[in-house]
Amino acid sequence: MAGAKEIRTQIASIKSTQKITRAMEMVAAAKMRKAQDRMHASRPYAEKMRTVIGHLAMAHPQVKHPFMDKREVKSVGYIIVSSDRGLCGGLNNNMFRRLVKDVQKLHEANIDVRYCLVGSKAVAFFSRVGGEVLAQVTQIGESAHMEDLVGTVKVMLDAYVDGKVDEIRVAYNRFVNTMTQEPLVEQLVPLPEAAEDEEEAAKLRSHWDYIYEPDADVVLGDLLARYVESLAYQAVVENGACEQSARMVAMKAASDNAGSLIDELELVYNKARQAAITQEISEIVSGAAAV
Repeated sequence: MAGAKEIRTQIASIKSTQKITRAMEMVAAAKMRKAQDRMHASRPYAEKMRTVIGHLAMAHPQVKHPFMDKREVKSVGYIIVSSDRGLCGGLNNNMFRRLVKDVQKLHEANIDVRYCLVGSKAVAFFSRVGGEVLAQVTQIGESAHMEDLVGTVKVMLDAYVDGKVDEIRVAYNRFVNTMTQEPLVEQLVPLPEAAEDEEEAAKLRSHWDYIYEPDADVVLGDLLARYVESLAYQAVVENGACEQSARMVAMKAASDNAGSLIDELELVYNKARQAAITQEISEIVSGAAAV
């Protein structure tokens, strides 16, 4: 029965792990609802900000701002958004793979790359693979606030204004649904084109007009900074909802796998126990026959 005893110990260990994964699944499900509420609440603001900035740029092409100037790209800055904790499946790794493909293309074109990191997993990843990190922030919590990100984002914006980077992109996971999270890399600065052609741009310029106080340069400059910060914050909120969804799914899969493994081990245990009992009976019968 030594083998059966070992199997019993293994079953007890797996049951203990299953209790932990089930608890983590329930916690992640509760946090997921809150994270999704924050994400859905912030999405309209980010989308409206993107629309307004596009209209401003088209309505007043004479207004010049560094965030609107397209330069020859010699260096690209990435704001990388990851989670602070693991146990969320392949969420972070999928985003890192998407990022690596993007960076490889830049390296092949002899373009330098610099990073601002959000989240412990991004910091750990770049500590292994290397790269020039301008700023980093970790442990921002599950309910991140704009104030937690302003400093890190400003470092990258200052690098753009100073000419250290010629383009800023953000890499994060976009929430599609509970089962699907999409890794994305999007351009933030310079401002992406809002119109597809000159005819569309002319329509926007003729349709949209604004009255500025004190003047267009000041207002547009402040709005563009808020635009980048709001999209960076939206990336963090989206990634937070993805993290909790991925963790809930991963913990449910772990609990189900533990249950399947327990069933298999119990079957093996019952067979081993039955074999031991049969052997004992055979020994007793043989002993009686010998007497």
